[in-house]
Amino acid sequence: TRGSWDELLEASEKAGPTTAMEEEEDQKLEQSDVCALPYSSGTTGSSKGVMLTHRNLIANLCSSLFSVPPEMQGQVTILGLMPFFHIYGITGICCAALRNKGRVVVLRRFELRGFLQALIHHEVTFAPIVPPIMLAMVKSPVVDEFDLEGLKLRSVMTAAAPLAPELRAAFEEKFPGVEVQEAYGLTEHSCITLTHCDPRKGHRNAKKHSVGFILPNIEVKFIDPESGQSFSKNMPGELCVRSECVMQGYFKNKEETNRTVDQDGWLHTGDIGYIDDDGDVFIVDRIKELIKYKGFQVAPAELEAILLAHPSVVDAAVFALPDEEAGEIPAACVVKKSGVNETEEDIMRFIAANVASYKKVRVVRFLNSIPKSPSGKILRRLLKDSFNYIQQQ
Repeated sequence: TRGSWDELLEASEKAGPTTAMEEEEDQKLEQSDVCALPYSSGTTGSSKGVMLTHRNLIANLCSSLFSVPPEMQGQVTILGLMPFFHIYGITGICCAALRNKGRVVVLRRFELRGFLQALIHHEVTFAPIVPPIMLAMVKSPVVDEFDLEGLKLRSVMTAAAPLAPELRAAFEEKFPGVEVQEAYGLTEHSCITLTHCDPRKGHRNAKKHSVGFILPNIEVKFIDPESGQSFSKNMPGELCVRSECVMQGYFKNKEETNRTVDQDGWLHTGDIGYIDDDGDVFIVDRIKELIKYKGFQVAPAELEAILLAHPSVVDAAVFALPDEEAGEIPAACVVKKSGVNETEEDIMRFIAANVASYKKVRVVRFLNSIPKSPSGKILRRLLKDSFNYIQQQ
């Protein structure tokens, strides 16, 4: 029979502790014990369980809350939209909000009207989101149904996927009172790695399009992925990080663990970026997603940003296709606005007018939607596989 929640609790109290529970309570909990096993994105390989300990999560909280002033405690209402099985939801929302005495408004799933209603009705002040949601807030006519004067939203934090400069500019124009924070973190580092605001710099905010400053108690370096040589400031290289936040390893996958974390404890992120003279960090792209055209490196994120600036483009994704002569060529899938007449050739000409010749998109295909993971990452592998399948027919 189906009873109420109160009846279930009452039955539990009557039953009392079991032998197994008593034995478990006698066991001493260690900071080195694994407490979470979120899975890293499978977009560039098989999905892997990431072993995070109590110490990992505590260390990340201590570092990331460094930038939150004491007077903000208990003053923030956060929208809990990100999946709570994702590290962004675990550490970035649940743990950080509770530690900071904040309030979390939880949504079951993203639906634009419900999302906007929650922002206004619950007076949300901070919303961690992903670029596809920001794109919907900018381009969907649904937004015009709401009185945005009722928004209490002070800032949004976007992560998990690159944010196109043109999309950020369009968002800031439509929501002029909302600060946009671009963040950076990864599951293997217990979430947050860089901070948007640094008290050591007089609470100066990170520059536009930067993903922030290095957090306390964290070491960062940028290296040549081939030689391992460390680069100086303003030189793009693979971002590596070392701290108490680094995972214990991938669950039952020692080979992949050793490939990701070296003998000196450096976590190799697979992201290309650089740090400037003021300490701002910028992410360029993923190593595995860079397109190698005749020896030149082409960043998909750069081309996607240009495509999103086209007035007839709603969404876009760029990826590599194999080519006998060039090795790889840039290809794009594009979602058009309804009722527009642009052709594939029009889109390619638009890109060509804004980039160097080796960065030109060589193939364009129109789709109804761009496949993305729950965290907002473009599933380029699916697009590439579908292209290859069609070419083989």
